[in-house]
Amino acid sequence: MKRNLITITSKIGILGSILLLLMVSIPLQDLHAQDIPKQEMSFTQYKGEVLDSQTNNPLVFANIALEGTNISTVTNTEGEFLLKVPENTSDGNVLVSFLGYKTKIIPLNQMRAKNNRVQLDVSVTELAEVNVIIPKSAERLVRETLDRKGENYFNDATLMTAFYRETIKKRRRNVSLSEAVVNIYKTPYTSAKRDAVKLFKARKSTDYSKLDTVALKLQGGPFNALFVDIMKYPEYIFSSDRISDYRFTFDRSTRINDKLIYVVNFEQRPEIAEPLYKGKLFIDADKKILTSAIYALNITDKYMASKMFVRKKPRNAQVFPNEVAYRVDYREKDGRWYYGYSNVLLEFKVDWDRRLFNSVYSMTAEMAVTDWEKNTSGDFPKNKERIKSTIIMSDEAIGFSDPDFWGEYNIIEPEKSIESAIKKIQRQLKRSGEDGGTSAP
Repeated sequence: MKRNLITITSKIGILGSILLLLMVSIPLQDLHAQDIPKQEMSFTQYKGEVLDSQTNNPLVFANIALEGTNISTVTNTEGEFLLKVPENTSDGNVLVSFLGYKTKIIPLNQMRAKNNRVQLDVSVTELAEVNVIIPKSAERLVRETLDRKGENYFNDATLMTAFYRETIKKRRRNVSLSEAVVNIYKTPYTSAKRDAVKLFKARKSTDYSKLDTVALKLQGGPFNALFVDIMKYPEYIFSSDRISDYRFTFDRSTRINDKLIYVVNFEQRPEIAEPLYKGKLFIDADKKILTSAIYALNITDKYMASKMFVRKKPRNAQVFPNEVAYRVDYREKDGRWYYGYSNVLLEFKVDWDRRLFNSVYSMTAEMAVTDWEKNTSGDFPKNKERIKSTIIMSDEAIGFSDPDFWGEYNIIEPEKSIESAIKKIQRQLKRSGEDGGTSAP
């Protein structure tokens, strides 16, 4: 059976340029040895939504986890989630959490298969009770935060080890899973020089038969997640000539890890026709540090949004984004902050001519830094060693596959958290170094 190849990239240009190509056909027998196992574990599914208890607004990228396990998921831009739990697991508590909100604990035996409606209460901090100067302008606070990156974030060249994972689904079915350990040659936050990425180990599982007549690939690989680092790449969302296109307002402040955090909402001004972004910025009140950001594309016009993302496409199809959402979290070490984790969620609808039903595809990409050290030499990898921002991980993984490295962690488990994978990868990196083999930093 021949199939259309559709390639999508979430590389952030004006925060996203999607490339859609109709290319050559791919026979199923070309699939490689690391395909998804034919036997899959049986799961019990729990569907629902996570909302703000006062406004009923959906909470994007809220965490849902089974306590004491590595089983977890996050909500989409509509606040919806799907949690898969092994059928032999019936006890335990489900933890639902979100930045700035009180965590809710729900016994697993009280969860329903569908229509779980979880409302979280805001963790409120009254600013009047805190000895700080309340900013008069939310926009001015954001501008000051961006301007102070030189004193608050890493100002040295840094060599990071990170774990990257991407998933492609057709509706709720996993189609392609790719994982990689990468080295990030990160430049100082005040430098205009872009970061470089070198692929260390990678692998994939792909089953194109689940896509019917289409093979879908995500272009950009780790750069999809890396460019979400707002403090390093503010030009993709808050450039000097675009920041005034947004309206900034204060939300209820909160405390995270005993730090007072201003929560700033932002959305495009109503007179701006071009689809921009809306979301929340979490800013340390004392030192004016962006600690986290969660935001999504404001799809005001699906045709304009499509032009932002789609460069080429099959003639007999229209492609529109349903959801485009981003999250970035920063970590602190010795008074300096650095990129620690990011998540990208993309969902697209493909309307085919003369077909009764359309197709919906979703792609997620997430990356977490597992270790870092100062790049004292300042060396960058040679051009031929760097991966390009046009990389397709599901293709590139073949040349970097190493079953001995992955060891017992030999089956990609998409329903488990990236944190559980990181712990296993860190053990493998340490073991690889002790064996005298080449290892990541």
